[in-house]
Amino acid sequence: MCQTIFITTCSTCITERTGMTQLIWDASGQRRYETGVDRGVLYIPDAVGAYVHGYAWNGLVSVTESPSGAEANKQYADNSVYVNLVSAEEFGATLEAFTYPDEFGQCDGTEAIETGVLVGQQSRKTFGLAYRTKIGTDLNSETGYKLHLVYGALAAPSERAYSTVNDSPEAITFSWEISTNPVNVGTIGGVSYKPTSTLTIDSTKVDATALGQLEDFLYGTAGTDPSMPLPAAVVALFSGTATLATPTEPTYDAGTHVITIPTITGVTYYVDDEVVTTSLTLTTGQTVIVVARPNQGYVFPETIDTDWYYAY
Repeated sequence: MCQTIFITTCSTCITERTGMTQLIWDASGQRRYETGVDRGVLYIPDAVGAYVHGYAWNGLVSVTESPSGAEANKQYADNSVYVNLVSAEEFGATLEAFTYPDEFGQCDGTEAIETGVLVGQQSRKTFGLAYRTKIGTDLNSETGYKLHLVYGALAAPSERAYSTVNDSPEAITFSWEISTNPVNVGTIGGVSYKPTSTLTIDSTKVDATALGQLEDFLYGTAGTDPSMPLPAAVVALFSGTATLATPTEPTYDAGTHVITIPTITGVTYYVDDEVVTTSLTLTTGQTVIVVARPNQGYVFPETIDTDWYYAY
């Protein structure tokens, strides 16, 4: 005669014995979302590809990220799938804004012949872009934010529709399709990474001090011009492997009008985006601004002068 035995096991007991947890959906404080876009910054690279010139981008309406690629391409042999190859992934975006920095003109194919006189259909310069999106939850709409960094961007020609003012006037918005050329990431922590066009930093998960240092770079300080570090330098900030370097002011001999550039580990000095390593002599009527920038893997103190003006 068969006997049926019923065994009831408490889910709490299972959890205690196995160390496993039960999934819970939409718990209070866990309903995260992202919204908005602000703090847009345009970065123009110098002659060596460093994003050292930053300009506030006012009126940024939207950034629509449009990654592409990573498509499967199956290869067949012996009447079956032999290998499934994946195409390279690319990053693109659409920018929409009410206005743009004057410096973006060189990225949009325009050049100023004279002040206020622009000629179109010129060569387009690559640029970098930073913008911020907000993170909220059901309990706090200001939980944090994400910083988005875009490298190697190139803007395509865009359509602009001007229309008459009527009883429902609207300001026109400008729009650009953006493609990108990835920059090197390198080997970090023994892992070799592919080149990338984007970095994203989540303020709710990273070290606040390192985040503050990055924002000092991105937005500038009282003594430092805004710049966008390359990916390896950004990662070094958050991994704690960045080394502190303190630039010192070049010396100037008022008698000979010679500026002598100091040698500081981790610091490179520039004049008009050209590296200077020894000294330079001013000529009558000449003015020069010497700028110090950190090398990759180095950071400057938060409040320190990094540019100096000289005139003869």
